[in-house]
Amino acid sequence: MKDHNFNPESLMMTYGYKPELSEGAIKCPIFQTSTFVFKTAEEGKAFFELAYGLREKSEKEELGLIYSRINNPNLEILENRLCLWDKADDCAVFESGMSAISTVLLEFLKPGDLLVYSNPVYGGTDHFIHHFLDKIGVDTIGVMPNQTIEEVEEMIEASGKSDKLAMIYLETPANPTNDIVDIEKFSQIAVKYSSEERKTLVAVDNTYMGPLWQHPLQCGADLVLYSATKYIGGHSDLIAGAVLGNAELMIRVKTLRTFLGNMVSPHTAWLLLRSLETLKVRMDQQTQNAQLVADYLEKHPKIEKVHYLGLLEEGTESYEIYKKQCSAPGAMVSFDIVGGEKEAFMFLNNLKLMKLAVSLGGTESLSEHPKTMTHAGVDEAQRQQMNITDQLVRLSIGVESAKDLIWDLEQALEKVDIANALEVETV
Repeated sequence: MKDHNFNPESLMMTYGYKPELSEGAIKCPIFQTSTFVFKTAEEGKAFFELAYGLREKSEKEELGLIYSRINNPNLEILENRLCLWDKADDCAVFESGMSAISTVLLEFLKPGDLLVYSNPVYGGTDHFIHHFLDKIGVDTIGVMPNQTIEEVEEMIEASGKSDKLAMIYLETPANPTNDIVDIEKFSQIAVKYSSEERKTLVAVDNTYMGPLWQHPLQCGADLVLYSATKYIGGHSDLIAGAVLGNAELMIRVKTLRTFLGNMVSPHTAWLLLRSLETLKVRMDQQTQNAQLVADYLEKHPKIEKVHYLGLLEEGTESYEIYKKQCSAPGAMVSFDIVGGEKEAFMFLNNLKLMKLAVSLGGTESLSEHPKTMTHAGVDEAQRQQMNITDQLVRLSIGVESAKDLIWDLEQALEKVDIANALEVETV
């Protein structure tokens, strides 16, 4: 019989785990230990030589277990399995999405460098770029969704620092507006401004699409980042982050992680292993639900505009980018309600099934108001430019019955109409 290449969702149950090393346990146990024992002093020496990069690995040699800040069976199996989705050489898992993001930016940017980043980005990322990178002397250029590649290049040239362009950081689709950018074209910009001495890197925050619906490394990116709290964790019961890329870059990411000490714990890694087993089933259901929800909202008279990849107009540049680099429209739906903050809050306060909370990607559907919640720290002028307005509401669609979700949206929107009518009568 010919060899068979299993799909990632089939390998999530067993890949990288050997039951015979764990008393035959069908599932990987939690290796709740700080320290691992060496068989001999020579073995300990060899492990540390690899851990500190003092020599190259010989063929078939692997880094042995030393200390859970460096490696741990739960961590290693999790990272091996995550690599399958994005076809990455290696993966590093962190204690939060912001740990993953900040570690990458710290490792690959230094004073005097130039960072180009897309807008909007997650509020925490925005804060780190504007209030930390500035302090250490990293120059930054923010790119708006409607700007062309030619305009981006003009901005880089106008900065006078094109020879210092160290990284292009993209979040696509963007949080919370679902704006999409062309990873391949930005990768071409990176190549243009790279030199023999310095390669300009492209890093993509892929949290909104999870490891299923978009694969940035296949689009030309060098690094892909996740808040693993979201779709990868999927149950709103853990905090984690992940970075994936080629072996050379990941050695640098993992080395800095070792000395910052911001790796995920064995217990959290074990929870993520559990979550990976159902990742495809969950995400398939979530995007199916989201498409039905978006179609309903688009037709509702109280909704001014729905921001969802599945509703992009054919023939537009955004639609072409979406069809090129995404396999599904995702499960994040944002919309502009008719009115402003009052109407948005009224809608949010009257939801019964959907919970009013930030975060996303969990099995339960969530709703929030980006301007006053997740993106409250973003500059007001920037928020207006990026359509993060009083009207904007963000939904993370879960695995519930789509009929129930639509019922909930309908009754909450009706309450907005009733409250407005009562207010008019009172006046």
